[in-house]
Amino acid sequence: MRAELQRSSDAAAPASAPGDYRVASVAERLALLVQLRDSAAPVLMHAPGGAALRTRLWVVDAAAARLAFAVNASDLPSPHLEPLLEADEVTAVAHPGHVKLQFDLHGLVLVRGAASAVLQCGLPEELLRFQRRETYRVCPPVSAPVAYLRHPSIPDMSLALRVLDLSLGGCALRLPDDVPMLAPGTCLAGVTIELDLNTRLRVELTLQHLTNIGPAAEANAANGTGAAKDLHESTSLPGGARLGCEWQLQRPEDERVLQRWIDQAQVRQRLGQRAAQRVEPRTAGLGDAERAGAADTAGTAHAAHPAHPAHPAHPAGT
Repeated sequence: MRAELQRSSDAAAPASAPGDYRVASVAERLALLVQLRDSAAPVLMHAPGGAALRTRLWVVDAAAARLAFAVNASDLPSPHLEPLLEADEVTAVAHPGHVKLQFDLHGLVLVRGAASAVLQCGLPEELLRFQRRETYRVCPPVSAPVAYLRHPSIPDMSLALRVLDLSLGGCALRLPDDVPMLAPGTCLAGVTIELDLNTRLRVELTLQHLTNIGPAAEANAANGTGAAKDLHESTSLPGGARLGCEWQLQRPEDERVLQRWIDQAQVRQRLGQRAAQRVEPRTAGLGDAERAGAADTAGTAHAAHPAHPAHPAHPAGT
């Protein structure tokens, strides 16, 4: 009977078209869940109240239409688990390979054994699939953006961290050397990303990795050049640390707003590169002072007569 229902559902639902985030076919959703299980990629569950738990998909039972997520028994009891079990709807996010999967879970139940525990629930009725586009990562200007959050170990400490670069899938933040360090895997809820004065996003961050940045490396990171030094190679952080984070946007419209902002940033970067290329040939034999004067003149002319991109980006919303 269940197989007949699945076949009729697949017949009624067209195959997901390229660029369509929703996976309409039951068989396609099952295939993606099996791929997620086989990849052993971390799965972040979070409830509307901010509770979050990091786990992984362990079992995909198509016959029983059930999923099971592994939970480390040594981590129990967890203060984050009870809110997830009581929530009417829990959102799960995972990044197997270059794809981001997002789906809602209903009726989570904790099943404990002697040495392990699992969270069981039914198969999701809807699954969203996003292609991660790392090539869209941009380095913002020095004056923006900023991430506002509270230190997870010191709730009374409010932080305003500079964003070094960002993409649709996450961002890199600079943690000053006088702020207590964060551990990889830390989940940061209730974070506000201020892209500019008129554009703010509410996100949940998951810290993926830490790198040490010196003063020179920090300046290079702002310009999109240079490489950060692995944190394990040095215990001193004269320039602070670079926090590589994945994020989960809290509002559906925020992904469109973020994509629009990234498009605008790319246009600005291309215009800046063209202006620099126009100045370089004319300043080949000049001294530093003369070259600086020529650059200022070119910048003034560019401001008075800006180039027009073929597809101008729309202004970002809030």
